[in-house]
Amino acid sequence: MAKSGAFQVGDRAVYPAHGVAEVVAIEAKEIAGSRKDFYVLKVIHSEMKLMIPCDGADRAGLRAVASPEIASEVFGVLGSGEIAVKPGPWNRRFREYSELVNSGRLVEVAKVYRDLWRIRPTRELSYGERRLLDHSRNLLVAELSLARNVTPAEMETQLEGAVLPAAVAATDVPDAGV
Repeated sequence: MAKSGAFQVGDRAVYPAHGVAEVVAIEAKEIAGSRKDFYVLKVIHSEMKLMIPCDGADRAGLRAVASPEIASEVFGVLGSGEIAVKPGPWNRRFREYSELVNSGRLVEVAKVYRDLWRIRPTRELSYGERRLLDHSRNLLVAELSLARNVTPAEMETQLEGAVLPAAVAATDVPDAGV
């Protein structure tokens, strides 16, 4: 596994908003007369390939897969009665949820999944919210299944079981129209 931001071919890494990727190559490119090394990443469960400058990987948010301790913290967030985004206009909520997902921090992604999973039985999610729910679930499943060494299907079941039932959390969930 990568130490202090240095990844090797074959390592798994997490790129914000795209999720878990495998370092498939490290390539040198000539750019503006100087040589730069790039990580070539293939996003797991997708055909997407990304090139990230090795010396800019930290700034881009590239990080190692979550530790078991972070995974436990995520499950604590999923079971909490808190809400990440306060009631308000749908477009403000959507923007705030998107920022949390794009942060690349697994705990923030878990907050989006938790909030949207809870409110979907009581009101219809907008198209954008449904996409965010699916995207946050996919990000969580991909990374947590690696962190906890379980299949993605097992992880999806664990995630759904970890979120407080809507009836329990209903008093804490924002009730804003779509």
